Order: sequence, then C-alpha cells, then structure tokens
Amino acid sequence: MSARDCTQIEVPVAGGMLRVGVWEADRPDAPTALLVHGVTSSHLAWPFVADRLPGVRLIAPDLRGRGASNGVQGPAGMAAHAADLAAVLDHLGIERTVVVGHSMGGFVAVVFAHLYAGRVSRLVLVDGGMPLDVPASLDPQAVVAYVLGPTAERLNMRFRSVGEYLDFWRAHPAFTHDWTRELEDYLAYDLVDAGDGTLKPATAYQTVVDDTVDMNTGTALPQALAALAHPVRLLTVPRGLQNEEPGLYSPEHLQRVLAEHPAVEHTRYDGFNHYTIVMSPAGADVVAPLIAQAVDAGAVSAAPTRSAR
Repeated sequence: MSARDCTQIEVPVAGGMLRVGVWEADRPDAPTALLVHGVTSSHLAWPFVADRLPGVRLIAPDLRGRGASNGVQGPAGMAAHAADLAAVLDHLGIERTVVVGHSMGGFVAVVFAHLYAGRVSRLVLVDGGMPLDVPASLDPQAVVAYVLGPTAERLNMRFRSVGEYLDFWRAHPAFTHDWTRELEDYLAYDLVDAGDGTLKPATAYQTVVDDTVDMNTGTALPQALAALAHPVRLLTVPRGLQNEEPGLYSPEHLQRVLAEHPAVEHTRYDGFNHYTIVMSPAGADVVAPLIAQAVDAGAVSAAPTRSAR
C-alpha cells in the first residue's frame, strides 16, 4: 500500500454508490485536488502522486463502471462522469478545486470544467483531455479498437487467480522496468468475481465502448473545448499504452491540437509511457510538482482582493 493512508468512502450518485478514495493532508486547512483516472483504471492509480503531495487533500473516485463503482447503473459518457464529480464535491463540502485528469480522466475533467465551471480553478491534463487523432469514419467498435487495442480486449478475459492476473501484467511492455508493490495492489483491486469460479476486470467492455465513443465522437468534448476558460496545463509523453511510439499524441497531431488551443500550456516529458507518467515513482516526481503549482495558483486566484489603504 501507499506510504500515505487512503480512506475509502461511498458517495451517492445517480444509479448507485460511487467509491471514492481520500488522502487527507497533514494539516486541517489544506487545499484540495480532484484526481480523475483513466478508462479502465481506479483511484489506486494515484498512490505515488499522493505520497508526493502531503500538504494537499486528494480526492479520487472510482468512476462509474470501474473499480468498486462498477455496480453504478445508468449511462456512462463524459457528462455522466462530470455529474458524478459534482456529487463527490458536494458530498465532501468542496466548493472549488484543481482538477487533474489522466487519460480518459482528462476528457472528463475538461467536460466537468465546462458544465460546472464554478467548481474548477485550474486543470492539469496528463496524456489526455485534448482530441485524439481518430478517423471520423470508424464505427463504435472500431473506435475502441483503434484507441485502446489490447487494453479493451483484456476486459473480456477471465483469470483463475490474482496471481494469474499479475503474471498477465508482468508480461505487459508498459511495466517492464516499473513493476512495484503499489502496481500489484492496483491490479488486484481491479478484479471481481466473474460468477463462474474465475475473476474478471471490474470494468465492463460496454462501458468502455460508451465512454471511448463519447470522448472521441460525441459533442460534449468539442463544446467544452470551444468554451475552455480555465488555465490548463497539459503533459504528454512519447509512448502509448503498449509502450509504443508515438503514443496517444503524435508530434504532428499534437502540433495541430495546440495551434487550435493556444492558451493550453504544454510540456512533453520523454522517458515515460501512458501508464508510467502517473503509475511510477519517476512519473509521480514529474506530475506531483505540477499539481502543487496548480493548487498554489488556484489558491491565489481564489483569495479575496484587499482594498487599497
């Protein structure tokens, strides 16, 4: 487990109860950041980042259809996730916060900032949130295959034990040099009873289809980006979900995206893939200071202005 304790709570949302991880800070008046994970992930993607931000209260839900929130009923999609994030903030009495999104969580964060603008001070997007280079002619299943590849195929697999699942992931190219005890905890948490004596990933394939199609071909993201008004820091990496180049954002595509959104502050970090930029100690060493900077900047912008004497 992480060196910093994480408490799990339940938050009522439309269709069920959302599981939320909370890392309390080392002081009662600490600022907050809302952490939003990727398409087949959970709140346990964030322990390395949490360990590096002891002075920040961190809130990280399992998005509906994932982790211990996989029993939440109803449609997925960016707007549904955004509504769930608002419910989490309401439940915890948080009025306004920095929002950090990794992978699909970046898309959710952008839509949340559009639909609930007053709840967001700044956005930090980690290898996600900006449009992907997806051909417009693809049908929904092809969109999922194009964007996620073997990541989506895994959701229909069955495993006889946690150990077998860990062995499956040990062969994964993304974690060849970044296998950790925290990663094992994250992977074990992902498994649920398949009902036939085997285990399966908690995320349902259809949920991934709905979300992936929505974030790539739906209207929520283009509308949110067209109205983007919050300060945005974007981090991208050169390798993708299978540790392949060029990753989610090729240099050519990224150049076009940034030209369309010149207010977005972007940094490319070499030496990481789509997973390890968050789920490794070295990746967290990069991401955590940028979250801290956003939290500090958000606190300054939220401070009341003193009248001149």
